[in-house]
Amino acid sequence: MKILKKIGWVVLLAFVVAQFFGPEKNEGDLTSLTAFIEETNPPSEVRKILKTSCFDCHSDTTNYPWYNSITPVNYWLADHIKEGSKHLNFSKWSTYSTKRKEHKMDELHEEVGERKMPLDSYTWTHAEANLTASQIKQVVDWAKGVQANYGAQLKTE
Repeated sequence: MKILKKIGWVVLLAFVVAQFFGPEKNEGDLTSLTAFIEETNPPSEVRKILKTSCFDCHSDTTNYPWYNSITPVNYWLADHIKEGSKHLNFSKWSTYSTKRKEHKMDELHEEVGERKMPLDSYTWTHAEANLTASQIKQVVDWAKGVQANYGAQLKTE
């Protein structure tokens, strides 16, 4: 029994010490999204949806929840953000080629339309990110329109 007690104290001490360390935060400036917003011109409702359901993981700026201060949760969140930004980063939109923008908009409306995005692991803790059928339709219709515009640009290039 004494060995279990010692192991418990070591685990508790390791947990407390771990709280002093954490991953780098994704705390960029909201102005990094300006190029994307201006170029794709989402309607105000779609812009709101993007802000509440997409930008935390798919941009250089994240609005962190209170529990991000707890290790190991902060590492799990950092990994989600890193993976999301690797696949699509709205803050880097101006660096994407027209072909890549067209492809990303195709992926966006496909992922949202098939309810693959936002991830369940995100909506569990961000209830406001759960999309209604109407919101999904708004995002999908907007994204298809933007994709079509990029497709038309590609044909003239």
